[in-house]
Amino acid sequence: MADRHDALRQQITAGAVLTPGDDGFQQALIRWSYAAIKPASLVVQPASPQEVSIAVRYATANKIPLVVMGGGHSTSGASSSDGGMVVDLRRLNSVRVDAAAQTVTFGGGCKWKEVDETCGAQGLATVGGTVNHTGVGGLTLGGGYGWLSSRYGLTIDNLLSVEIVLADGKIVTASEKENGDLFWAVRGAGQNFGASSHSQLRPPCK
Repeated sequence: MADRHDALRQQITAGAVLTPGDDGFQQALIRWSYAAIKPASLVVQPASPQEVSIAVRYATANKIPLVVMGGGHSTSGASSSDGGMVVDLRRLNSVRVDAAAQTVTFGGGCKWKEVDETCGAQGLATVGGTVNHTGVGGLTLGGGYGWLSSRYGLTIDNLLSVEIVLADGKIVTASEKENGDLFWAVRGAGQNFGASSHSQLRPPCK
């Protein structure tokens, strides 16, 4: 029997395409809240922004309902799909600290634990959440209140730029100097505008 999603599998070469019965599929459906688990028909785990774009374009072309999962911490079930596609960003989990520039750049699939530990190794910290097992994307683009907020504001106040895959699959960077209108829009409502593949924050304290 031909694989219904064979065309997608051929394009997602570094990441993974999982359907019911594949190794890792059921594990990919698990969320922080078990009440938020839904039976998706397709999970795509892209390994690059380009593969996120491929997944988005494929879902649009085939009229497949699409959601994006960063850390899987949404208790509303917003990162789960009942019968549709989940773009699971967990493979986009790199963290890079530039101590000289006082910035940290991280993938949309990271959790705050990874960001905190990488910053801490450089003697730095940034405004994350109050617990370290939440995803960076949802917390940042939704505002982000953490232990350092009383002194340094919300996580979103420290956002310098975001690389985002739009609904048409286009990959763009939004900052104060580039796509400024989109940068204004994503700060507080980013999940409504696209999938955040990478973000850059300023670690405000030593």
